[in-house]
Amino acid sequence: MNIHEYQAKAVLKEFGVPVSRGKAIFSAAEAVDAAKELGGPLWVVKSQIHAGGRGKGKFKEAEAGPAGGVRLARSPEEVAAFAEQMLGRTLVTEQTGPAGKQVNRLYIEDGSDIAKEFYLSALVDRETSRVAFVVSTEGGVNIEDVAHSTPEKIVTFSVDPVTGVQPLHGRKVAKALGLSGDLAKQAGKLVESLYTAFVAKDISMLEINPLIVTKDDRLVALDAKVSFDSNALYKHADIVALRDTTEEDAKEIEASKYDLAYIALEGTIGCMVNGAGLAMATMDIIKLYGEEPANFLDVGGGATKEKVTAAFKIITSDPSVKGILVNIFGGIMKCDVIAEGVIAAVKEVGLTVPLVVRLEGTNVELGKKIISESGLNVIPADDLDDAAQKIVNAVKGAV
Repeated sequence: MNIHEYQAKAVLKEFGVPVSRGKAIFSAAEAVDAAKELGGPLWVVKSQIHAGGRGKGKFKEAEAGPAGGVRLARSPEEVAAFAEQMLGRTLVTEQTGPAGKQVNRLYIEDGSDIAKEFYLSALVDRETSRVAFVVSTEGGVNIEDVAHSTPEKIVTFSVDPVTGVQPLHGRKVAKALGLSGDLAKQAGKLVESLYTAFVAKDISMLEINPLIVTKDDRLVALDAKVSFDSNALYKHADIVALRDTTEEDAKEIEASKYDLAYIALEGTIGCMVNGAGLAMATMDIIKLYGEEPANFLDVGGGATKEKVTAAFKIITSDPSVKGILVNIFGGIMKCDVIAEGVIAAVKEVGLTVPLVVRLEGTNVELGKKIISESGLNVIPADDLDDAAQKIVNAVKGAV
């Protein structure tokens, strides 16, 4: 689960991470009061969307002006003008894709006197099963670009969960960033605070870009991007309360109500599969035969008829879907349950695109019989390769 920058900073501040003062606003009318409350003389007006690259982003609407999604203002009136231009507009960045995201809230923040910019992040390293830190002197730019062009400027290390953060970890960060004296001490305290927050809140990824040194020698997290482990949210009602569903795909929200693993993609073939590995293989073979999957959808090993029906409805609600592939290998999941769910969904929502069904495993013959006797226009398939070719051909109009 992702949250906005201002929310991430509030969470990190609870653990002692130094951040600038700021105030979130939801309408242009609130902008002047927020600016006066902060005092100035310099303010930063930041679009709040779940995507990076906001500063270099562009608004679709011409009236939003040529500037990006992060702007410097030098008067309360300019803050208000920027808020009027930005709120309700669609911001397009490298991470949003061409569709962009609508800006529904802004973060008005104190301007900072920046001496240096660094990069610092923490994430779960699956190879070591530890929290790993990534540090670089190249702040304010995409870390992917640094990794590609100057990888020697990136320092990584992991923290042993048995010992937790030790003074040596702070020294590693200070050395990597060229900090000494009091700034080195601040770096040690920062690493300790970030690790404590990471573990306490079940964070899966934390990125500060840039981490700055101010001209009065203070380390400040100037930006913050935080994602949480969705599997641990049941322990954190305070974090769940920060969820902004306007930033999420409506189909993904609906899928979460039925405990379906669903991720919307940009292709034309809707997929309903049981098992994450089989779902990935299904997506791969669709791409192999020249089309793109419209979604990742794992209905799970013990899905009910109602769950399958809900999954089918979610797939058909996507206007970009030109064909549907149901690929089930029944182990715990029974093929007849899938068949009944698909038929129930088709009868309820109708079927306007080609549908290919491949069933194998437990109760496969009964499942095939249910579908064949349903009277529906369903294309049967013998195996995954056969199913992929048939749905791709059907979408391309070759069937």
